[in-house]
Amino acid sequence: MLFAIVLSALAMTAIVAVRYLASSGFFAWLTARRLPGRYASLGPQIWREIGWSLASAAIYGVPAGMVAWGWQARGWTRSYTDWSAFPLWYAPLSVLLYLFAHDSWFYWTHRWMHRPRPFRIAHAVHHASRPPTAWAAMSFHPWEALTGAVVIPALVFLIPIHVAMLGLVLAVMTVMGVTNHMGWEMFPKRLVNSALGNWVITASHHQRHHEEYRCNYGLYFRFWDRLCGTDRGLSRSL
Repeated sequence: MLFAIVLSALAMTAIVAVRYLASSGFFAWLTARRLPGRYASLGPQIWREIGWSLASAAIYGVPAGMVAWGWQARGWTRSYTDWSAFPLWYAPLSVLLYLFAHDSWFYWTHRWMHRPRPFRIAHAVHHASRPPTAWAAMSFHPWEALTGAVVIPALVFLIPIHVAMLGLVLAVMTVMGVTNHMGWEMFPKRLVNSALGNWVITASHHQRHHEEYRCNYGLYFRFWDRLCGTDRGLSRSL
C-alpha cells in the first residue's frame, strides 16, 4: 500500500510539473510573439521562478497523489465518473462551487500572507518576481505552496464533482494562474471593462496587486475584494 501511495504521489508530481512547464512555456512563447523582448532582461529571475515552481509541483503533487490513490483504491472521495449520479445541471454548478471555495480560501490566506511576518518568511518569494512573468504562477516558498496544495484535495472529500469537471477546475486554475502573471492583458479591453470583467480577475487586476501589494488579493473573482474594500481596480500599466 505504501509503495502504491508513493508511486501515485510521484506520478501526480510529474503531472503537475509537466502541466506547469507546458502552460507557462506556451504563454511565455506567446508573450515573446506578442511583445518581443518583454522578458529579455529577466533571465535570472525566470530561472528562479522555474526552480521555486518545480519545488511547488512536488508539494502540490504529494497530497494530490494521495487523494488519487484513495479515490481509485478505496473510493474515499466524493468525485464520480457516472454522469447519472447527479442531475446534469449540477456539473457546471460544482465547478462554480469549487472555484468560489478555492477563491475564498486563497483570498484570506493571501491577505494573511501580506502581514509582515508571513510575508517576510514565505510570500516575499512570490513578490520577488518584479515584474511577474508567465513562469511566476507557481513560484512560491514551500510554506505558501502548502497552503495552496491542500485546497482541491480537501474539496473532493466535501463537494461531489464529476472527474471531467474536476479536470476543468484544474484547467481554469492553471490558465488563470499563468495568464494573470504574464505582465500584459491578453483579453480585449471591452471584455475586461464589461460587467463580467468587473467580477472576474484578469492580468489587469492582478498586476495592480504586484504593483501595490495591499490590494486585489483574489484569485478568480473580485467578490471578496469588493466586499472587504480591498479592490483598487485595474493596473494603469497594462
